[in-house]
Amino acid sequence: MDNTDIKGLAPSQLSWRCDPAQFDFETTDELPDLDAFVGQTRALDAIRFGISIRREGYNLYALGPPGVGKRTIVESFLEQKSADEPQPDDWCYVNNFADPHRPRALRLRAGRGAELTADLNVLVEDLRTSIPAALEMEEHRMRLQEVEDEAKERHAKAFQHLTEQAEQQGIQLIRTPGGFALAPVQDGEVLTPEQYEKLDSKQREQIQRAVDELQDELRVLVEQMPHWRNEVRRKIKEINQAAAQRVVGDLLAQLQGQYTDQPQVLAHLEALGRNVIERADDFCSTDDDGGDAMKRRRPIDAYRANPIVTNGRKKGAPVVYLEHPSYVNLIGRVEHETQMGTLVTDFSLIKPGALHEANGGYLVIEAIRLLQQPFAWETLKRALHSRHIKIESLGESLGVFSTVSLEPEPIPLDVKVVLLGDRLLYYLLCEYDRDFGELFKVAADFEEQMERTPDNCRLSARLIATLARREGGLPFDRSAVARVLEHSARVAADSEKLTTHMRTVADLLREADYWAAQAHAPHVSAEHVQQAIDKQVYRAERLRERTLEEIRRGMLLIDTTGAVVGQVNGLAVLQVGNFRFGRPSRITATARVGKGEVIDIEREVELGGAIHSKGVLILASLLSHRYAQRHPLCVSASLVFEQSYGMIDGDSASVAELCALLSALGNVGIKQSRAVTGSLNQHGQVQPIGGVNEKIEGFFDTCRTRGLTGDQGVLIPISNVKHLMLRGDVTAAVEAGRFHVWPIETVDQALSLLTGWPAGELDEHGQYPAGTVNRRIADRLHELFELRQKYAAGEMAEKAV
Repeated sequence: MDNTDIKGLAPSQLSWRCDPAQFDFETTDELPDLDAFVGQTRALDAIRFGISIRREGYNLYALGPPGVGKRTIVESFLEQKSADEPQPDDWCYVNNFADPHRPRALRLRAGRGAELTADLNVLVEDLRTSIPAALEMEEHRMRLQEVEDEAKERHAKAFQHLTEQAEQQGIQLIRTPGGFALAPVQDGEVLTPEQYEKLDSKQREQIQRAVDELQDELRVLVEQMPHWRNEVRRKIKEINQAAAQRVVGDLLAQLQGQYTDQPQVLAHLEALGRNVIERADDFCSTDDDGGDAMKRRRPIDAYRANPIVTNGRKKGAPVVYLEHPSYVNLIGRVEHETQMGTLVTDFSLIKPGALHEANGGYLVIEAIRLLQQPFAWETLKRALHSRHIKIESLGESLGVFSTVSLEPEPIPLDVKVVLLGDRLLYYLLCEYDRDFGELFKVAADFEEQMERTPDNCRLSARLIATLARREGGLPFDRSAVARVLEHSARVAADSEKLTTHMRTVADLLREADYWAAQAHAPHVSAEHVQQAIDKQVYRAERLRERTLEEIRRGMLLIDTTGAVVGQVNGLAVLQVGNFRFGRPSRITATARVGKGEVIDIEREVELGGAIHSKGVLILASLLSHRYAQRHPLCVSASLVFEQSYGMIDGDSASVAELCALLSALGNVGIKQSRAVTGSLNQHGQVQPIGGVNEKIEGFFDTCRTRGLTGDQGVLIPISNVKHLMLRGDVTAAVEAGRFHVWPIETVDQALSLLTGWPAGELDEHGQYPAGTVNRRIADRLHELFELRQKYAAGEMAEKAV
């Protein structure tokens, strides 16, 4: 096949140019705002379904690369959907008077939580004043005085009776600092020890017997005194409780009337009332002194409420975006305070998490951030499975340590969770987490491209108008809109597509607006958009310039003129951050007599990836299929990327590698003014590759540094023509005939263009025509086969001798 049969691409085929005349506006100020999202039909349908269906496990995962607008679109839909939904209930934690370590959760209609909190605060203040006032009333104090007087009278009568009994027996009851004592008397005077010893034995015996009997009665009397005191305290407490009951009954009666439709609240108020009455004495010792922490620990504060979720002032269902999805930020926590060197806590120190705030609505989380937080993913799954929120410390959850803390009553969970993440993470979770598929049954897959139709171009123009107005920027004229759309196709790497990567488009609009403002222009034009593109490239192209400098100085060996056997210019794409650029690479091959093996040096030294190795094996298979039908392939070949010191992967160089190898076999020089890229199958067909624009431009820049000759160009797969969106300088060079882009379908076409020889096709006798590359290769392989046969025969003769 003659290389003249293959024509280079026309300049119009190298890039799509958007005609500004197709737009019926002068500037984007004439366009209305865009009220829809462009190019995400499938994802939008999934989002509508995912947020509308109310079934267990139908949570949503929005997958796609960063920058396509996942969060913006999801939040827009959620805000619209949530605005029409009812407000979820309020939740309050209150003291559990039966078991203070297990606070109770009260569920109230939206707005009633704050109302109950305020009502209980008023109740506490009323109790603080009313109960002490009731206990200070004259009537109440008189009743207490009566109880105390009655007790004193009982004590006095008991001791008076004992005293009289003692006096009748000549014994006197004496009160001492250590208690009571009994001593004999004579003539009204207590006997001294000396006087007592002078008495005869009969008198002493009589006195001792009387003292023993009185001592028994005194002991019984003393033992009864604590019981009498307890009885007094009980009566005082009953009197205080009776007084408090009247006050509490009046205060609670009015409050209970406001919550007749809230059985949980009524039950709590009843328990509260019983506890207030039981602890009425504590209200007499309320101390307002001390710091805030001391005030928090006052017994009376146990009657307040802790509103952890209040939705009264919100419209519709809540939409919560959790920026930092840690364990405690998800499910909440129980805080502690230091009081006299000790950590203390109660129900008022329970803090809500994002699940509480989003309960009854929607929770949006970045998937990668969630998975980066220890135990957060497992905690979220557990909450969704159990359908309740249980607040517990991480240490207790893991069983690392056990401390006296609170165990708040779990709260029922009804929330729609939306995860935002990339595709790889989604597929990994599907593969390795068995719970993921049960909990996130809806996937909204965002596109990176959309069809370049006239309708989408008009919608994109409205999008540009909307973004410009939203950020207070200058309007874009239609030439600027056209240039933005051209760049959008370049970002999509397809002349028939437009990118849906909104971050890239928005950044370009902002920067174009900046350069227009710097030039004091009334609106943004195509030159400002182009300036923004050029500046973006300039800021990121340091490594590309260093690469070109090394080629120009001869540090990287790349030839752009002449012809060399077994050497071809391959093309690679390097990415640094968000910047991609092409770089030519020298690929060389050697061939000699051998056993039919093709050695990939990159694979041998473990610098070649699996896909690259696959490409080499395919070309080895093609070599055997094409040239070794009638005899074994008796060649040993080596392939290598010269001056490559890192990993190489991908099969886009397999056409170049095969051409280098065939050149070495046929001893035919390859034009170094041309580079080739393309993947290869076993039938010799050239398959499409990625990064075609960067690869062409990379070789163009290399040739331009050396000087364009008119014979230079790049061979690309014909299926990649639709992806071409080349720079204007490349298109201009092609139009001037100083550079070329050739589309190829087969490896034979590549051989013809690279060598200048016809490739040659098999005739009816299974032979390639004389004067073709394939004939030279076939003859060389037959020669190697004969050499191998002679060598094998010589080896057999030596063994026979």
